[in-house]
Amino acid sequence: MSEVLVVGSLAYDSVKTPAGKAEKSLGGSANYFSVSASLLSKVRVVGVVGSDYQDSDREILKQRGVDLDGMQVVPGKTFHWEGTYEQNLNEAVTLKTELNVFADFNPELPDKYKNSKFVFLANIDPVLQLKVLSQIQKPLFVGMDSMNFWINSKQADLIQVMKKVDIVFMNETEAKMLTQEDNAIKAIKKVAELGPRYVVVKRGEYGSTLYSRDDGFFQCPALPVENVVDPTGAGDSFAGGFFGFLSSQRVGVNATEGIPTWTELKQAVLAGTVMSSQTIQDFSLKALARIDKPSYNKMTQDLHNMISI
Repeated sequence: MSEVLVVGSLAYDSVKTPAGKAEKSLGGSANYFSVSASLLSKVRVVGVVGSDYQDSDREILKQRGVDLDGMQVVPGKTFHWEGTYEQNLNEAVTLKTELNVFADFNPELPDKYKNSKFVFLANIDPVLQLKVLSQIQKPLFVGMDSMNFWINSKQADLIQVMKKVDIVFMNETEAKMLTQEDNAIKAIKKVAELGPRYVVVKRGEYGSTLYSRDDGFFQCPALPVENVVDPTGAGDSFAGGFFGFLSSQRVGVNATEGIPTWTELKQAVLAGTVMSSQTIQDFSLKALARIDKPSYNKMTQDLHNMISI
């Protein structure tokens, strides 16, 4: 299979939800993505941590076979985010953001990473996303995530990245904010007009929407979850499952050629849905790290059964 490269934050999160709270537990977009994608594919990580980053947290990625040669360790403290979920579990309220060593993050890819075929640019400064892309030699399929902060503060740079990627992941609020559209369907189409061939809009408990300029819409429901503990990282886990699945389909002679088909992309949405549905059932990466192949396969079949007639 091909390797998946992810560039993003490696962090500690302090989170409070109606189910309880977790202080300085493992988080960050690259961590969630990696633990998710590595169930299905080989993963390479580029990110930065401080000297306070625990060996036990690094071991979680190692146990999944994640390549950590791109993890930079510098003096100082690891990025820390503190947030709460109150009435709306789909929207976090940020209480504190301490960038720490992440403030000077300069993504330099190890030489062996530069041939990565599948690339995911997690939620970081779009200027850094562009820098990463300039180092990749011949990617097969590139995705990106963003957030309202970059939409408001660096929209021109953000759109430059969107012109260079194959797929964009956003939540519904972000898509509407970027396009100034009140209707989600219009917003999704307008996002695609900015450059990417495909768009995924994440809608929390209501599932997700995949849009293709050529093939139209695919709507996937969320797996029913009775006990939502912590929604943090659900979107990154979704992207991890999505890219992990696509990479797993590129083996042997197909490993370096053939962009993903529409059918594969729809299957990737199912993989992402399964992974994100597990993340939300515990704090931090605890539930995500417990998933094994048999449970993943069963949940994928359950989801297939939900959407078939």
